[in-house]
Amino acid sequence: MAQVQFYGTGRRKNAIARVRLVPGEGQVVVNGQPLDEYFGQKILEIQVRQPLEATNNSGRFDVLARVEGGGTTGQAGAIRMGIARALLQADTELRPVLKRNGFLTRDPRMKERRKYGLKKARKAPQFSKR
Repeated sequence: MAQVQFYGTGRRKNAIARVRLVPGEGQVVVNGQPLDEYFGQKILEIQVRQPLEATNNSGRFDVLARVEGGGTTGQAGAIRMGIARALLQADTELRPVLKRNGFLTRDPRMKERRKYGLKKARKAPQFSKR
């Protein structure tokens, strides 16, 4: 008996999340831990649940996410995008709602690379006349 599953991949900064939606009662598991245990910050938990609440699917699906790379904020953003893409796979009629809220848009901002002669991307060494 095959269980229906929907997949979505989300990326933000250096974080990559592989998200799987399974019919269930609304549990969110990230890297084998419950959502509140993994992130520990309420704002990130809210951010992860946004696509489910915007489409009124918070009690319909269980979310199983594997995320790697980046920091906590980037990981939360990546999971949010992965959930949105998986919801789109589950029901294409949700596209306008997800698009309007900006859940399907990839955030292009990345860390700027360090340039030679500088200490960081833009920070120059201290200048002294003599």
